Amino acid sequence: MINNEKYTKLINCLKKLEKVVLAFSGGVDSTFLLKAATEALGDNLKAVTIQSPYIPKWEIEEAKQFIAQLGVAFEIIETPVIDEIRNNPENRCYLCKKAVFSQIKAFAQREGYLYVIDGTNFDDLGDYRPGLKALSELAIKSPLLECQFSKQEIRSLSKELGLSTWDKPPYACLLTRIPYGNKLKEEDFVKIEKAEKYMMAQGFRAIRVRCHDNLARIEVDKKDRSKLFNEELLEEIAGKLKEFGFKYVTLDLQGYRVGSFNETLGNKL
Repeated sequence: MINNEKYTKLINCLKKLEKVVLAFSGGVDSTFLLKAATEALGDNLKAVTIQSPYIPKWEIEEAKQFIAQLGVAFEIIETPVIDEIRNNPENRCYLCKKAVFSQIKAFAQREGYLYVIDGTNFDDLGDYRPGLKALSELAIKSPLLECQFSKQEIRSLSKELGLSTWDKPPYACLLTRIPYGNKLKEEDFVKIEKAEKYMMAQGFRAIRVRCHDNLARIEVDKKDRSKLFNEELLEEIAGKLKEFGFKYVTLDLQGYRVGSFNETLGNKL
């Protein structure tokens, strides 16, 4: 156990929950929380990962590998794209979270677990996160939020704990790559996942390929934009993304930013 007052508070907070199911995505926050929960709860913990068309397969595999390293009880719950979000409404995140966490909560109750916990952190309160309303309505516990862990603190302590995710770029589900109001199609999720995986292989860690029907809008980290000023690389990227199913390939000159489609909501936020 590391010598950190806030981490000790987190461990004690988790112990009070006694027996929990942890919604595990394999990201920075849920990995850190899983590590702490393993220490606090031992066998009274089960991790659950959602498998859906809008969750990249590589992310599911990474989650499985980490779970195997820790030896935590693990379950994958398959869920389809629910009808309520097929047309990608502006409250998509709320509807999706409500459906997914209702499934996880029902599973937890059937298995005799007392609570469901997730990796929401204190910084999430400062972003547009309609899914937080769903978590509140379902009484999902968020220990990192309760203990007021910032993202930077989570990354710093993850590094101290030897977690490989300490510097993992933020990664949201593939629903966020499609403009609000555009119908969600499985074939779009496939080409987005292929495109982003390819871009990661080229060294772009923070990457989004936004899908506007047949047009791909590539966002890379602002500090990586200069890497794209290479005609040979641009030709290769365009060719690959067209192979994956896009007809047009563009670069977003502003670069990657979290939730760029939220910019279209304007004063609705």
